[in-house]
Amino acid sequence: MTEKAATRYKEIAQRLRGLREGMDFTQEELAAKVDATVELVQLYESGESEIPVSFLMDVAHACEVDLTTLLSGGQAFLQNYTVVRSGEGLSTSRRKDYDYKNLAARFSGRFMEPFLVRVPPKEREQVTCISHKGQEFSYMLEGRLELHLGGKIEILEPGDSVYFSSSLPHGLRGLDGKDAVFVSVII
Repeated sequence: MTEKAATRYKEIAQRLRGLREGMDFTQEELAAKVDATVELVQLYESGESEIPVSFLMDVAHACEVDLTTLLSGGQAFLQNYTVVRSGEGLSTSRRKDYDYKNLAARFSGRFMEPFLVRVPPKEREQVTCISHKGQEFSYMLEGRLELHLGGKIEILEPGDSVYFSSSLPHGLRGLDGKDAVFVSVII
């Protein structure tokens, strides 16, 4: 884990703990509200582990705040529309090996989380699979992506898309020595 990612996890963990305490929830109460274990809440509040965006989304919904509050410490305030120019977006170091930019961080009350994701190339043995609640839609823009999905491997190229249940273990890697870039929408 890079020093930057470790710092980011700790910042999000502090906001997570602060929000829980501000809502006057115990760790047990928050765990029950988001259908998680107390141990998982404790792990994520420690800042020693990456926190899946689906967990943060569940907490944001349970506490009636925007995901932006947990990711950046700021508030989303736009309610009619938001424009994100090329190269912009809220950088979200939510996975240690991918670059995520939230494309709607300034929009208040959103029902989905759109990200621009950049996945570097790596060896197949280095792919880490995760699973979480929700669903995902991804649309390929650049490069080639190897998607490990529920024990199968799919190769996606520009113009390809995939929609899947996030409960399936999934992991990614760029192919051909190049980054794979895609838009991912998580609900």
